[in-house]
Amino acid sequence: MSVLDGKLPILPIWEIPVYVRIGHGLSETIDRPDEALKYLLTRWPAERGPAYVDAKEACENAIDAHGSLELAREAFIAAALEASLVG
Repeated sequence: MSVLDGKLPILPIWEIPVYVRIGHGLSETIDRPDEALKYLLTRWPAERGPAYVDAKEACENAIDAHGSLELAREAFIAAALEASLVG
């Protein structure tokens, strides 16, 4: 199943979502590694530490089914804490 044959793969959802907030905005719910990766790549603050790099890699691996879904979630939480986006 691929985008090329007109079918999108069903991506797994985390059992417990992660809630992140940039600045004083509303909390946003992230519940899949593909959403987390999109958030990391497009919405993340400019300052990025080691947890950001780990989260990006863990989410990419989970999307490609080479990595753990739970590890991707834990890495995303660590990156969000490092960037002060959880609170």
